[in-house]
Amino acid sequence: MPNTFGSRLKHAWNAFLNRDPPRMYGGGYSYRPDRPRLNRTTDRTILTAIYARMAQDATAITINHVRLDENDRFDAVLDSGLNSCLNLSANKDQTGRALRYDMYLSLLDEGVIAIVPVDIDEDPVTGETEIRSMRVGKVKEWYPDDVRVELYNDRTGQKEEVILPKERAAIVENPFYSVMNEPNSTVQRLISKLRIMDAVDEQAGSGKLDLIIQLPYTVKSPARKEQAQERRKTLEEQLAGSRYGIGYIDATEHITQLNRSLENNLLKSIEYLTNMAYSQLGLTPEIMNGTADDAAMTNYENRVIEPLVAAVVDEMKRKFLSREDLKAKQSIMYFRDPFKLAPVSMVAEMADKFTRNEIMTSNEFRQVIGMKPSKDPKADQLLNKNLSPNAE
Repeated sequence: MPNTFGSRLKHAWNAFLNRDPPRMYGGGYSYRPDRPRLNRTTDRTILTAIYARMAQDATAITINHVRLDENDRFDAVLDSGLNSCLNLSANKDQTGRALRYDMYLSLLDEGVIAIVPVDIDEDPVTGETEIRSMRVGKVKEWYPDDVRVELYNDRTGQKEEVILPKERAAIVENPFYSVMNEPNSTVQRLISKLRIMDAVDEQAGSGKLDLIIQLPYTVKSPARKEQAQERRKTLEEQLAGSRYGIGYIDATEHITQLNRSLENNLLKSIEYLTNMAYSQLGLTPEIMNGTADDAAMTNYENRVIEPLVAAVVDEMKRKFLSREDLKAKQSIMYFRDPFKLAPVSMVAEMADKFTRNEIMTSNEFRQVIGMKPSKDPKADQLLNKNLSPNAE
């Protein structure tokens, strides 16, 4: 069809001038209602930064629905609805990466989460199911065979509680539950101490003077008490009505101020619990600020991030893959990119070793560093280019 002015008008669509029928909306929100939100006890503490850092690092690990070969090794990534939810689009609000971040952040904060397939297509002939959308829910109540889950309904825009069978939802528990989510764990004690320190800071910065006036007479009779109340009221009016907050007292009266700093062990206790929480979680200040060396990052990846991802993957494999899928050599695997932590100075050396030892082809390594694949057929062959080709 020729590209005429009439054809362009026929296929044009404008966001402001579209002819779709108007939708009927209910109550709206000034913030995104499906966004993961931390508990109030955690939201105002340094634990928010720790949870966010751990969740971001775990999100960087890719999860794929894959097919295995006859030796149970990774063979290919399947083009399935589950793989699309984990990597492309989880639902109408979240991408696959956003869903994974929601998983890990909610898991660290709540201790237990439910990954629920919301929209499922089922083939009436073969009985096979295809997951179309997924969401992360909060477990509210436990039953022998079911769980009550608080889940965001993207059709009504409300969070609703639904009862689901345990085999229909992946219920994941935080591998660091005893350290982070138990009522008397190190992290919960640290949160309690930080909440106390916030209360002390708010009280100190509230603007109160906290004064005690020593009057020149005993205050025991009702008349003397009434006279003392009148004296206190007069002093308050002096300070409130003065431009610079200046008042006066009698020569026989004395004032004692109570809001001076008190010596306690609160700050030392917080520092002790913070260091203990860092050590029990395998974290260091260098990991948080991005200056950790390779050994520290490797230890952090293996002891902190890998258990989080493995807990999610194992439960999804157990709940979302049927026995027939497992017999058909399907699985769910996670992959960590080893080149992300490598500095630029090591890239050339790694390229030489990986291609020379026939681990990666030239085009595979070119994809890692963001280059287009070469058209040379040898670039897709596993061979050592430092050796002369065989005469045969």
